[in-house]
Amino acid sequence: MLYLKLIKSGCFLPAVFLVVYSSSVNAVGLKTGVDDQAQLPFWETSTTGMSLRFVQRLPVQTRAYFMARGFKPEHAELIAQSCVFQTVFKNISHADKTTVPSKLEYNLLDWVVTSKGTKSRPKTRQDWAKEWQIAKVKKSAQIAFEWSLYPTRQEYKPSDYNWGMMIFNLKPGAIFDLEISWQQYGKVNKSTIKGIQCAPDINPQPKDTE
Repeated sequence: MLYLKLIKSGCFLPAVFLVVYSSSVNAVGLKTGVDDQAQLPFWETSTTGMSLRFVQRLPVQTRAYFMARGFKPEHAELIAQSCVFQTVFKNISHADKTTVPSKLEYNLLDWVVTSKGTKSRPKTRQDWAKEWQIAKVKKSAQIAFEWSLYPTRQEYKPSDYNWGMMIFNLKPGAIFDLEISWQQYGKVNKSTIKGIQCAPDINPQPKDTE
C-alpha cells in the first residue's frame, strides 16, 4: 500500500517532533508507529495506571462507515473531514504490583487541542447532536453515530477499558498537540502529546497479493 510506504518513510509521521510533557503523574511513556491491525499511524501514551492510544482513520474509511449507517453523503463527508481517530483508553492500574489499583475518570471537556496557535477541544457527542438535530439527520443514524463516538466522560475500574472514535474538528493532514487530563490515585493528572497528525484525505489502493 502506497500510504503505508509513505508512513514508514516518515512522510506522514513526524515522530522526530513527538514529545510528551507531564505533571502530577509518574513517568509518562510515548510510543508511535504503525498499528498492526489498522496499518495506520498511532500515538500511545501510558503511565503506571493508564494507557491511551490514538490510531488514524482515513477520511475514506469514515465516509464509508457512516454512509453504511444511514448518513447522507454530505453529512458523512462532514465527519470524514473533521480528523477522526480510533481511540483506546485503559485503566491498567491493576497491572502494577507496586501500587494499589485505582479507578480512573476523565472528561473530554477538560482536554485541550492546540493547532497553529488556536486552542479548542475534541468535538463531543453532545456537540454533534446539536448539528444533527438542525440538519434533521434520521434518528437511527444519530444513534449509530452516538455509539460510535468515544464517551464524553466516563469512569473506569481497574482493568476496564473502552474504544471508539474521537473527533478533533481539524482538517485532514493537520498537526496538533493534545493536552489530556484524568483523575487517578486521588489526584488530577495531565500530559501533553505533541505532534499528532490527522490522516490525509487519500484513497490508497489495496496491496497486491500476487
